[in-house]
Amino acid sequence: MLDFEDVCYAYDGVPILRHVDFRIPQGQAVALLGPNGAGKSTLLRMLNGLIFPEIGCYRFQGTEITARNMREHRYSKWFHQRVGFVFQDPSVQLFSASVREELAFGPEQMGLSDAEIQRRTEDAMRLFQLGKLADRTPYTLSGGEKKRTAIASVFTMNPSVWTLDEPLAALDEKTADFVLDFLLSLKQAGKTLIFSTHDRHMADRLADARLVFCDDHTIRYET
Repeated sequence: MLDFEDVCYAYDGVPILRHVDFRIPQGQAVALLGPNGAGKSTLLRMLNGLIFPEIGCYRFQGTEITARNMREHRYSKWFHQRVGFVFQDPSVQLFSASVREELAFGPEQMGLSDAEIQRRTEDAMRLFQLGKLADRTPYTLSGGEKKRTAIASVFTMNPSVWTLDEPLAALDEKTADFVLDFLLSLKQAGKTLIFSTHDRHMADRLADARLVFCDDHTIRYET
């Protein structure tokens, strides 16, 4: 489903990913493990078509993800309906005037009917306990509320692939437990999950496989 073949990437000439090869099949949960600065966030950005390999290729469902393809509106829209991204810092992700508008934005871009947009938005607010926050501006929310809103905004898109950058970072225990339980429910529903984490408990509970980022900027795939 997601294939990396001999992928290399550098920032200002400094290697971040070197000759990376792996394949993630549909329905697998994969943990990205390694120290800060090892390239986990870079890989997640590449999986979402935000940056592209300098050498090698990344294919999603058999199609190479390139800057040219992602500039094509129809393909980019199709791709982003299927691959969702939850940023480590939800403040980067949230931009609408209210929580309700944030949750409705993705379905609106998909061209869904007003009734379907409302159904998805209400379902997400109920699941993520956001009803009392519906008319609040996202920047006024607490860290945990922002994280729930960010995840809910991806949930309304119903992607088949979820990518998450440190989804439990800076959360209180109650919110972290809620997020982990939600991700487990996605896995049970057959979604593909790719997440970076420093939390070994999360990796042990959720992951079918691991991508371990090594000191030489290569990646080791482990099952």
